Amino acid sequence: MSGSRIPAVVPEGRLADESQPVLALPGGLELRPWRLDEADADTLLTAGQDPAISRWNLFCVGSREEARGRIERLHQRRRAETAAIWAIAPLGGAAVGLAGLNDVDLAGGWAEVVYWVLPEARGGGTAVEATRRLSRWALDDLGLHPLTLCHSVANPASCRVPEKVGYAFEGTLRSALLHADGWHDLHLHALVAGDA
Repeated sequence: MSGSRIPAVVPEGRLADESQPVLALPGGLELRPWRLDEADADTLLTAGQDPAISRWNLFCVGSREEARGRIERLHQRRRAETAAIWAIAPLGGAAVGLAGLNDVDLAGGWAEVVYWVLPEARGGGTAVEATRRLSRWALDDLGLHPLTLCHSVANPASCRVPEKVGYAFEGTLRSALLHADGWHDLHLHALVAGDA
């Protein structure tokens, strides 16, 4: 049976064949690839021990070796074109957070935006600026069409990030993610290419 095939929104190879870009942020920060060095491994180890990060992101790292393994897997996932994850860092400095695209579907043209920041980087708009810059790159440069962002309804700080960036509230996914304290409803936000 013959029929038309919808072409891929983003051609295969766009993430794997090009180097991961460094994206400038306001305030002397940047989104850059994670490095297999002691400083970035220590950031992941610290993040894995932070109660808020591990609670809302289901993220745990118990050793520097485990942190290095996670960094290696981040690079493998980009090469496999299933994710693209950046460190949020001051220019030339150690990472203070993470922002990235998870569950990337290049053919379908969409991905989920994820982020967290260490306590010292909270409250100053770091997560907002990282999400804004990453979203613009994903839509305008990479060529994705919709981006989604989900968070527990019990985490109002994470709700303010997509609101400030311009993501539309799409609804609530009931009992959508199991946390240590039970099933959480998730807010679903989305940003589509062409949104202001």
